[in-house]
Amino acid sequence: MALWSGRFEEGVDEFTQRFGASLPVDKRMYAEDIAGSIAHSAMLAKQGVISAEDAAAIKGGLEAISTEIETGEFPFDINNEDIHMSIESALTQRIGSAGKRLHTGRSRNDQVATDTRLYMKKRAKQLMAANVALREALVQKAQENFNVILPGYTHLQHAQPVLFSHHMLAYTWMFARDFERLQAAYRAADANPLGSAALAGTTYPLDRFATTEALGFSHPISNSLDAVSDRDFLLDLIYACSVSCLHLSRLCEELILWSSAEFGFVTMADSYSTGSSIMPQKKNSDFAELIRGKSGRVVGDLMALMMTLKSLPLAYNKDLQEDKEGAMDAADTLEDCYVCAAGMVAAMTVNADAMMAQAKKGYMAATDVADYLAKKGMPFRQAHEAVGHLVLLCDKRGCGLEDLTLQDFQNESPLFEADIVECLDLPAIVAARTIYGGTGHEAVRVQMTEVKAQLEKDRAYL
Repeated sequence: MALWSGRFEEGVDEFTQRFGASLPVDKRMYAEDIAGSIAHSAMLAKQGVISAEDAAAIKGGLEAISTEIETGEFPFDINNEDIHMSIESALTQRIGSAGKRLHTGRSRNDQVATDTRLYMKKRAKQLMAANVALREALVQKAQENFNVILPGYTHLQHAQPVLFSHHMLAYTWMFARDFERLQAAYRAADANPLGSAALAGTTYPLDRFATTEALGFSHPISNSLDAVSDRDFLLDLIYACSVSCLHLSRLCEELILWSSAEFGFVTMADSYSTGSSIMPQKKNSDFAELIRGKSGRVVGDLMALMMTLKSLPLAYNKDLQEDKEGAMDAADTLEDCYVCAAGMVAAMTVNADAMMAQAKKGYMAATDVADYLAKKGMPFRQAHEAVGHLVLLCDKRGCGLEDLTLQDFQNESPLFEADIVECLDLPAIVAARTIYGGTGHEAVRVQMTEVKAQLEKDRAYL
């Protein structure tokens, strides 16, 4: 019979038992459940609610169960609908009445909330570690190809030349912000609901600060109703996962484009590519595509939990049983995507010649030519129009700005002199962007120092 069966004359049938069970999902939290129960029983003994002997028996029994679960020997039974009841039932069978005293002053409501918070703290830290590893791979690839120039785009049209290293570091900053979001999710989960019981607290003299310290929480939650019903910390975690998956999808979209024959900017390693069952020449960036696709799945997890929490009255409702699966899925998916993306970036080959060949197309010196005129006194809008005329001339001739003669330039404006050729040199154009945050070599070196400092800070946090 269920641990709550005293008031019932009949048990649930086989279908409803299976339908109402969360064991297939929440058994992953066995370590957190056992840790919470050991801390709770030790506190009960310290407060004189149960004997020290009972607390010792409970701890020994729970540790034995933990070992069995880890070795795959524990007999999970769907009739014990969740991990909490599974462990408590097994404990009572093994140590008798002492096991029945474990739940004194505690409800499954605060027990579930405690386990979930502990588990999500652990997963947030693991995600932060994977995040750091991806950023390290991006920084390494940027360093290896520091001087490589590629076309920068807006609207997927050639815009201005940039350093490949600058482009890679843009993604490291995205993922650095994701690290901060994961940190925020960790902090949101770092509060102890244990001792709130079902919703109103308890009459037993529990020491909630003792269990807070024992379980590594920063503080106990102040309101018992809020403690058992709050799932904001799960929303925070899935939101952090969702945003990071969006950033991953942007990176992967570029790698997919760059590895195509039209671009040829990068060559994906065989270990991160697949072939075709019918076309022998194909080398598909399937893993980048999978990461891009999985982003929708994680965003779906966020939407699902938001809709589950919408309009729920205080305090606990069975709806909240649906809170963990999406959060676990989001965390699992993001971690896998981080690992795959880090390996993919580390193993890919950067084709510098192909990048430079494309950077020479699309009149990418046009802005610098306009700046040349503006620095000589022409209003920028007028300079913009003048260079537009030159681009139109190139369109008609089928040539680039670098193919125009000095006379062609001077026909548009007498301000042009022989030194205009310096504004048409792509390496010089890139190097000139020395402003903080720019794509010039010196600016990117400064940025690289900052990126590494942030990485070191984040490693220290872990």
